[in-house]
Amino acid sequence: MRIWLNGALLDDEAAVSPLDHGLTTGDGVFETLKLENGRTFAVRRHLDRLVRSAVGLGLPTPDVAAIEAGIDAVVAADPGIPFGRLRITYTGGVSPLSSDRGTAGPTVLIASQQIQRPAATSAIVTVPWVRNERSAVAGLKTTSYAENVRALAYAKERGGSEAIFANTIGNLAEGTGSNIFCVYDGELITPTLDSGALAGVTRGLVLEWFGGVERDVPMEMLAEAEEIFLTSTTRDVQAIHRADTRILTAPGTITSQVAKVFTDCSATNPNP
Repeated sequence: MRIWLNGALLDDEAAVSPLDHGLTTGDGVFETLKLENGRTFAVRRHLDRLVRSAVGLGLPTPDVAAIEAGIDAVVAADPGIPFGRLRITYTGGVSPLSSDRGTAGPTVLIASQQIQRPAATSAIVTVPWVRNERSAVAGLKTTSYAENVRALAYAKERGGSEAIFANTIGNLAEGTGSNIFCVYDGELITPTLDSGALAGVTRGLVLEWFGGVERDVPMEMLAEAEEIFLTSTTRDVQAIHRADTRILTAPGTITSQVAKVFTDCSATNPNP
């Protein structure tokens, strides 16, 4: 593995300070890009969101040009990955052992990793915890992922591959690392961003390339959906064949149409 850390291309012995604020407090943001046969997807959109998240967290604005150079260096150093993820992590840097930030400047880390391609269909499990749509970090892709780790473990213990959150007022929000779409009476619907859901890159592209409606969805309506699918960087469009104990036909008609449109459009435009 080759890792780009603060401008230097290193091996997997690369290390950040034990006083890095990303480690001690979770003070950081990140992006994960799909990497396929030496080519990244939607770099521009991911970097735009990295900047939004960093600024929203009060971190210095990332040097996008330097990060683009880091992406190129990491991809070039390990070009044989058939399918994987490339992660950009941007933290508050070396800081006191408190919530205060230091003055050393941010830490920037870029690394790639080969992964298995996701299954064509999957199962979701609703969890007993909620997304706080009024949180100070709502809508930001931060490294504070402990509640996602806990929720995903809960879902996997029950045979799912993704956990689904409601928000504090009982509306459907999102998964731990995915957005959710449902079909009702033939209409494609996804929760609004006001639900606390992250503005996923794949979510946005589905809405642009295929269409759909952003609408609040009461959590109990998940059990009435005709079709359900998830979107994320590495899942693309993944049909859901089981939601809790309910079995669905997967992929459904609309899900199949969305998946085809996404595949065709992303193949012709790798950096939309």
